[in-house]
Amino acid sequence: MKEKKKKEKRTYIGGQAVLEGVMMRGKTAYATAVRDPEGNIQVESRRLNTSKGMKRVAKIPLVRGVVNFVSSLVTGSKILMRSAEVIFTEESGLRYSIGYNLTQGGLRLVIFILYILAVTAMKDIRRVFMYHGAEHKTITCFEKGMELTPENAKTCSRIHDRCGTTFLFLVMAVSIVVFSVVNWVCDKYLDIFVYNEAVNYLIQFAIKILFLPFVAGFSYEVLKLLAKSQSKLLLPIKAPGFALQRLTTREPTDDMLEVAIAAFKKVEEMDADPAVGETDFVVSKSVRKYTEELKGLFAAGGIDESDAEWLVSLKTGVPRSELAASEKMLVPSVVRDIDAAAGQRLAGKPLWYIIGDTEFYGCKIKVDGRVLIPRPETELLAELAVKTAQEGNKLLDLCTGSGCIAVSVAKQLAGKGVSVTAADISAPALEVAKENAALNGAEVKFVESDLFSAVKGKFDVIVCNPPYVKRGDIPALQREVKDFEPLSALDGGEDGLDFYRRLAAEAPKHLVRGGTLLMECGLGQAQEIVKLFAKFDYTMVSRDLNGVERFVRAVL
Repeated sequence: MKEKKKKEKRTYIGGQAVLEGVMMRGKTAYATAVRDPEGNIQVESRRLNTSKGMKRVAKIPLVRGVVNFVSSLVTGSKILMRSAEVIFTEESGLRYSIGYNLTQGGLRLVIFILYILAVTAMKDIRRVFMYHGAEHKTITCFEKGMELTPENAKTCSRIHDRCGTTFLFLVMAVSIVVFSVVNWVCDKYLDIFVYNEAVNYLIQFAIKILFLPFVAGFSYEVLKLLAKSQSKLLLPIKAPGFALQRLTTREPTDDMLEVAIAAFKKVEEMDADPAVGETDFVVSKSVRKYTEELKGLFAAGGIDESDAEWLVSLKTGVPRSELAASEKMLVPSVVRDIDAAAGQRLAGKPLWYIIGDTEFYGCKIKVDGRVLIPRPETELLAELAVKTAQEGNKLLDLCTGSGCIAVSVAKQLAGKGVSVTAADISAPALEVAKENAALNGAEVKFVESDLFSAVKGKFDVIVCNPPYVKRGDIPALQREVKDFEPLSALDGGEDGLDFYRRLAAEAPKHLVRGGTLLMECGLGQAQEIVKLFAKFDYTMVSRDLNGVERFVRAVL
C-alpha cells in the first residue's frame, strides 16, 4: 500500500527548460532557476496574476487547452529571453485528397523529428535538452515521494506523462488528421479551392487558424486523460510522445538537477505562502550601462550623481573618466555587490562609510560610524601643519577622530624627527585612528583625552578640527550627516564656539613660546574666533579653495 501511495502522488507543478536553467510553474507563481557565468544558481520568481474570468475559463474543457497553450507560448518566450540575459512551407496546387493530406502531414512530422535530431548536435541545444531531462527527473522525484536531492532525482526517469513535447506531438498528430479531413471536405463538397495557388494558400491558411484552437484544446484534454492513467492499454498512444521525449531530453548532470530543484522548491514555497515575495535575476551588465542606470536612480533619489560614479569606479577599478565609454562586463556577483551598496546609499548612508575608506592627503583612511568622514577642506589644514612644523618639533592633533590629520602629517614629516601625538575623547574613534596609523605605517602616539585633560607636556604645533556646528543647526543638516555621523563630533554648543573658548583658555599651557595653534572653523566663525585669541601674539585667517574663511592660525 505504501508503495502504491508513492506512485499515485501527483503534482500540479510543471515546467520547461531554458538556457542554462529550468522554469517551474505552479498554481499561483512560476520560478526560473539559472546557473550564471560564475556558477551560482539564481532564481527569479513571479506571481501569476490570473483574473477570476480567466480562472473560470481555465476550467472549461477544450477552452482551457487553448488558454494553456497561448499562456505557455507567451510565458515561455519571455522566460527564455530572461534566461539569455543571465548567461549571457509551400503548398502546391494539387487536389486535396485525404490520402494526400495524411501523407503531407506525415512527411512534416518526419521532417520535424529529423530537425530535432539535427539540432541535438548543437552544444547549446544539447544542454537545453539536458535541463529538460533535469526538469522531468525533479518532478518525478517529487511524485515518487522522495526527498528532492540530485542523488535521488538522478535515479528517476526523464520521461514524463505531462511533458510539453508529448503535447506538441499530440497537437501535430491531431492537426494532421483534422486538417486532412477539413481540407478534403472543403475540396470535395464545398469546392472552395478553385482559385489560383496564392488564393488557395490563403484559404487553407485561414482554415488552419480557424481550427487551431480546437486542435490545441482537444490535444490538451487528451494529454490530461493520458497523464491520469498508467494503464498499459494506453501505451501505444503514449509511445510516440515518449519516443519524442527521448530525443528532446538528455541525462542531466548533478549541477543541472540542483538548478531544477531550486526552481521547483521556489514555486512550491510561493504556492504554499502568498506572503513570499518575488525575486529577480542579477544579470551581467557593462560598466557604461550600469553607471547610467545608477546615476538615474540616484538622481531620482535626490543623491548627487557623482556618488554613483564613485561607487562604480571604486567597486570595479575603472577610472571615473572612463566609465561613460567602458564596455567592460560586470559579472553578477559584482553587480549584486554594487546593488547592495547602492541600496545603502539610497537609504542615506554616506558613500565613504559604504566603501569603508577614503583618500586624505595621500593616505588611505578607514572610516565608519565611529568617526566623521574627512572633508576635502581639512586636507588644507593638514598641509598648513606640515608647512608649519620644523625638524625636531613636537606636534599635537586634538579631536583627531579618524586620525586623518595626525597620520597624514606623520607620513609627510617622516624622517624630520617630528613626533606626533593625537588625542580624542572618544575611545571608539581612537580605535579607528590607531588602525589608520598601522594601515599607513605612521608613527603616532594616541591619548584618550577631553581636549588637554590627559595630555602631558608642551608642543611646538597644535592642530585642531573641533566640533563647530551650532546645536540648533544640527536638525537641518543633510540626513547623511545628522543620521549617520557621530553627533558628538559635530555639536559645538549653542553658537558653535564652545571648543574654541576652551582652546583659547587651555592651549597656552601646552604650547611652547612661539608655538602655533592651527584650527578649522565653520562658515562665518573665523572673525569671532580671532577675538577669542586676543591674548596670543599673532592671529591670521586663511581661506579654503571656495574662498571661505576656514582656518585660524594663532601664535603664542
